Amino acid sequence: MFRMKRRVSAETMRSRLHLLTFLALSVAVVNAQPSPKVRKSQASSAGATVGQRTFSSRCAGCHGLDGRGSQRAPNIATDPTIRHLSDPELTQIILNGRTDFGMPAFRELGSGEIQHVVDYLRVLQGAGVVSPVGNPQRGKDIFFGKAECSTCHTVAGQAVFVGSDLSTYARGLTAAEIRRAITDPAPSAGRARTAVATTRDRQTLIGAVRNEDNFSIQLQGADGTFHFLLKSDLDKLEYRRLPAMPTNYGQKLSPQELDDLVGYLQSIKIGTVPDPGEE
Repeated sequence: MFRMKRRVSAETMRSRLHLLTFLALSVAVVNAQPSPKVRKSQASSAGATVGQRTFSSRCAGCHGLDGRGSQRAPNIATDPTIRHLSDPELTQIILNGRTDFGMPAFRELGSGEIQHVVDYLRVLQGAGVVSPVGNPQRGKDIFFGKAECSTCHTVAGQAVFVGSDLSTYARGLTAAEIRRAITDPAPSAGRARTAVATTRDRQTLIGAVRNEDNFSIQLQGADGTFHFLLKSDLDKLEYRRLPAMPTNYGQKLSPQELDDLVGYLQSIKIGTVPDPGEE
């Protein structure tokens, strides 16, 4: 009987050793699997790319293309208070607006698109500083001359609804990203539309369309003022066609000229080339 008990104990020990070996192998296999955090990071990166288009057309008019604010809206890129907000808190602000700051609600974007905007805002909040490429001074001449960028864009902070103010556009972007935006621009449908609203008492309001549904429209005037209008109170509502951004800069400008133009856009935000109004 004693020998049998010893035999059973030995078999039990072997079983336990097999079990431990199996568990060790299982842990190794699990650790070898791709981390879910990596997949989440890749999804956030893709979302930020989508969110950039929405941010440029819906948010940059007040917060600036770099998110660092203007006279119309606060800095949401580097302000510690904003940076410390969680994604759900930022989502709620975008969804419901901030009436105390004159910020409208953007419920029509939907939760998915709002999350993309938050993803892109996180990119802006972590953006680094890059050194200009090319020759910024030659790039400035190209901006106001051969490329004719100044016919739609400004670099002095004025309100422009045809094209964005590019004064701080390059902040946080690499030279390759800026060059890609020039040679392969987003479609004009992704940019803010402008509209002319004529009320029944013959008042005319012109501005960028910030929000619109079947019953109302919200315009932002050149001075940054928001106008909430009921369509039933309007005598006429006309939309202005946006000129498309040229898509032939890759052929129109040489590689060196593109580098110079990119360098000029980068230099504006670090102050190495004076703005046109300062000359």
